[in-house]
Amino acid sequence: MRIGVFFGGPSREREISFAGGKTAFEYLDKSLFEPIPIFVDSFGRFIKLEHSYMYSSQIRDFYPAPDVRKDGFSTYVESHPELASEPVPANIGIEITPSQFKEHFEFAFLAMHGPGCEDGAIQGLLEWYQIPYSGPGLMGSAVGIDKILQNDMIALVNGQEKKSWTLRYSQWIPDEYPLLFQVLKKHLGLPLVIKAPHQGSSIGVAIVKEDSLDEFIAAVNQCFFQIEVNAESWTSLNTDEKRAFAQKMANLDEGIGFPVVLAGKSIYLPQQLIEELDRHFAHENDTLFLSSSNAEDQVLIEEFVNGQEFSCGCIQFADGKPLALPPSEVLKLVDVFDFNAKYKAGASRKRIPVDTTLSKNQEIQQVIAQVFEQLGINVCVRIDGFLTPDGTIVLHDPNTIPGMSPTSFIFKQMAEIGLNVTEALTYLIRQSIRERIRTGKNTWKLRELLYSLDERITSETESIRPVKGIVFEETDEQYVSARLKYGQISAEGKFRAVPVLHAADGKYYQLPKPFMFKEYIADVMALLHEERHPLLSETAERANKTTAFYAGDVDYKVRPYEKREEISGVSEWIAA
Repeated sequence: MRIGVFFGGPSREREISFAGGKTAFEYLDKSLFEPIPIFVDSFGRFIKLEHSYMYSSQIRDFYPAPDVRKDGFSTYVESHPELASEPVPANIGIEITPSQFKEHFEFAFLAMHGPGCEDGAIQGLLEWYQIPYSGPGLMGSAVGIDKILQNDMIALVNGQEKKSWTLRYSQWIPDEYPLLFQVLKKHLGLPLVIKAPHQGSSIGVAIVKEDSLDEFIAAVNQCFFQIEVNAESWTSLNTDEKRAFAQKMANLDEGIGFPVVLAGKSIYLPQQLIEELDRHFAHENDTLFLSSSNAEDQVLIEEFVNGQEFSCGCIQFADGKPLALPPSEVLKLVDVFDFNAKYKAGASRKRIPVDTTLSKNQEIQQVIAQVFEQLGINVCVRIDGFLTPDGTIVLHDPNTIPGMSPTSFIFKQMAEIGLNVTEALTYLIRQSIRERIRTGKNTWKLRELLYSLDERITSETESIRPVKGIVFEETDEQYVSARLKYGQISAEGKFRAVPVLHAADGKYYQLPKPFMFKEYIADVMALLHEERHPLLSETAERANKTTAFYAGDVDYKVRPYEKREEISGVSEWIAA
């Protein structure tokens, strides 16, 4: 089956989308699927990308072409609106229209995030052209993109009480900043959590901890995606500092992105922004607002919830009933868990399950499954939440297209029920086709597609593949290398990969799948001689039939050996 892997798009999360697209491109089971990279640019064009660009470090490395950016700044293509009417460069790929999708792939794997990508827009387009796609359908996507609506609907489902306030842009008036801050402190207290309601990946999130009006104003502006610039601060910058400021505005992980609107005028390029600010402040001693052309019209302001933070995925059985995965606790090592902290190595640690009682972990799973069903979500979701000191579970931010790097939450949690990344991707495709059938559109064609895929999955699961053993030493570098090779071998579909740790005690430990989804070798070593947590065992038991369909029999035990040669069935050994 040809799988169109969609990534990019117009949102601020396009680089995270690129990472997820790479995962699907590299880890799809090549014995079942042929991945076709479909890059969606900021103008909404669908580009069948040359495969070599999938190994770029970021989108700006190849698009727009480097020769377009002659001023030394790194910008995205929307800074060059004249390119929208130009053909896509032949060396990048070929542009295809939605009416041509069926000529190139049978299924669309969506690795895109944010507005236009995760809100039902691309899902509706694909349904119109009768292309089955991954993830939740229209209703679940529409709910999953709106944090304000989510809060209201989750409260209807589980009765949770979380104080919040929605601030419209028309209410954000400079003369009223002090009064608004006083009202919010009175009703919500400090700290205040401020969110852009249609963003993900922790973009547009700020926490006001101190009783500081300036901190509050900056946080709200950040979530409206606007920045105040005054004459004194601008004129104090030297040339290099002005260039650094303009470049920061172009970076979607820390700036507001171009084009920006300045006094009603659209500015597309960093150098143009510098010139406009220089020109203005040469004659005026005032304050200007730089606003993203895709600014939010509302921000959500919430009370700060103190407690253990967790993230819990939920998938489905074949009959559509929910299966909440083991929740992961997020141990943050920074004050504000923003975009950079979320994706920066060492900014957080994760443990599965949450450090609480078995019954409380079970309760988290129950409420996650309940919200999954009642919000009209299907296939897959990741829902974040807090467990407060008094045992209350507070949920927020359903994410209908979770981040999909190989060590993302969803893959860590699916590994605990016996599915590696390749098998998890196969699950997402198969279950998505099943859910598209339920919409009653193109029903018999999709049933035929599902039947054909099921035959192939069954054949591959029942086949006996030769075994490759991956041996690695007790270091983080070796562990990371072994994880990569484990994933690559699994995706090739020709061998079964068996990871073996050669520990400092001289023994060889054959590791189960979940051990290949930890962050550091220390995490593996900590579990090496521990009994499997009962929540993990019982969740895997509930999922056993589903796991067996995609992965066959799964062994969750650590197997120690004195010598490598004692490990039977391995036809070839490779070193990490």
